[in-house]
Amino acid sequence: MTELGGKISALMPRARRDLAELVAIPSVADPLQYRPQECRRAAQWVADAFTEAGFRDVHLAETPDGSHAVLGHRPPPHGAPTVLLHCHYDVHPPLDESAWTSPPFTLTERDGRWYGRGAADCKGNIVMHLTALRALGEDIPVGLKFVADGSEEQGTGALEQYVAEHPEQFLADAALVCDTGNAEAGTGSATVSLRGRASLVVTVETLRRPVHAGMFGGPAPDALAALIQLLASLRDPDTGATRVNGLDCAGSWGGAGYDAERFRTDAGVLDGVRLTGASASAAASAGPGTGTGTEGAAAAGSVADDLWARPAVTVLGIDCPPVVGSREAVPARVRARVSLRVPPGTEPAAALAALTEHLTDAVPWGARVSVEPEGAVAPFRAATDGPAYAALGSAMRQVYGKPLVFLGQGGAIPLCTVLAEAFPRAEIVLMGVAEPSCRIHAPDESVDPAEIEHMAHVEALFLREYAAARRR
Repeated sequence: MTELGGKISALMPRARRDLAELVAIPSVADPLQYRPQECRRAAQWVADAFTEAGFRDVHLAETPDGSHAVLGHRPPPHGAPTVLLHCHYDVHPPLDESAWTSPPFTLTERDGRWYGRGAADCKGNIVMHLTALRALGEDIPVGLKFVADGSEEQGTGALEQYVAEHPEQFLADAALVCDTGNAEAGTGSATVSLRGRASLVVTVETLRRPVHAGMFGGPAPDALAALIQLLASLRDPDTGATRVNGLDCAGSWGGAGYDAERFRTDAGVLDGVRLTGASASAAASAGPGTGTGTEGAAAAGSVADDLWARPAVTVLGIDCPPVVGSREAVPARVRARVSLRVPPGTEPAAALAALTEHLTDAVPWGARVSVEPEGAVAPFRAATDGPAYAALGSAMRQVYGKPLVFLGQGGAIPLCTVLAEAFPRAEIVLMGVAEPSCRIHAPDESVDPAEIEHMAHVEALFLREYAAARRR
């Protein structure tokens, strides 16, 4: 074990105490569900911890949605580069608390894992940063800037607006955006591709008002049936692959593969239910694969292609008569929220236009259709040929004993696009303590403490390696 590794190992009991204190704060940035004071309390906890870790002028900055980002900095040694450290302290709501094995806001250890809302996403990354910085002590060879978002899970874009309005506060040579994770526990990874998102609400109307199904059912056009047929047109009837007229749905992923059987386990797909998408036929016959190493590059029609290189449509919700309380009436007006994930290389505005046109053209029976756009988030692809990625690859190999793996991610992190536009020469690295077993956003979220320890070690080594690389 390296000298840094020994220090980090000795710091893990403190890391557990820190995470327990953070998880105990229900920092859900939704004032309709949780008290805003809890987010403020979490923000102050973070500010105090990073002040103790040697950052200057650590303060809470109000962002456009009323949430508070925690900001601070540590000046660079002469001639050294500056690294921006990112995380977020707000958490996803616990949803059905009865579905949790242990209370969501009490850090609980079971079978070697630490359970609690935010343990992985993203309070575990706050603890990772602190553990790395404590291990380095005063021997930090780079300048540091720090930002902890306070409403990332709400998707308001408040931090992104703040960055655009105050770019000088975030100027750095490299940014560690710590809100992703590893391909699996024990496999050091960086996410280099993020799908963007275009979403809308589509409304279908067929009648002035609902009418009695016994008297009018049959000839009277059923708005819900029309909506079902309309939404079905967005998928191939055999494979379930996304099909949107005017949108290229045939991309190919060139990074680490994703074994189909492992994906079924990670996603919780029920026995006997086939995967959807262009990989459906391959996944049905696939046995255990080579895992997620770099040798497992995605072939055409693979799970990785569908996840990270192709558009994917999801029906997020439908407003229609509920089963409980429904009556014998033909529905007259229904609506659905539709989300379209788009890979790098596809403009989200163009994707939203294609989705809108498809829905408008495909509605059956001359039903009236209206579309309300909800917004678009640009996809992101990192450049990986600079000194930061070289330093990260070296650090990952030292800690995990194998090469750095490149992943994609279906989720959008708009901050990456904003930073790339504001600082086109900065290298942006997405990494973190999560892995598929963490079940982020679901009941029984957890983190493997070994991943906090290992990724803290990676971060500390990275800061040293990056400073040395920039001196050469």
